[in-house]
Amino acid sequence: MSGSSPRRVLVVDDSPLQCAFWRQFLERRYGARAAVETFSDPRSALAAFRPDIHLMLLDWEMPDLDGAAVLEEARRRGVDLKRVIISSSHPADELHRAFDASGCLAVIEKAEPEQQAAFMMILDSIMKR
Repeated sequence: MSGSSPRRVLVVDDSPLQCAFWRQFLERRYGARAAVETFSDPRSALAAFRPDIHLMLLDWEMPDLDGAAVLEEARRRGVDLKRVIISSSHPADELHRAFDASGCLAVIEKAEPEQQAAFMMILDSIMKR
């Protein structure tokens, strides 16, 4: 990776604590490989949507503008939806019903340990390419 530019990672989650957690986690795990941008206001995130996003972690449940609406706007702005991971506290089967047809990379149930393990494998695969 030396000499190449960092991967642009966006975190869109209405919880400032969750945004801070993801920033610290991603920067600690991937170091200079990750240029992390966090948004606890999904509307402010919209201006950052461009095709150069390497990965987006997107919360489904947000007041005012939910993850499905944010995902649709990302699509309109040229973001490759195969770079988007939707997270939620809803059960995995509900997430799949809501997002399988969306074209996003993955849906992850936040509280499920097996899903978290799969999520780490997905992150490593994307960030270490």
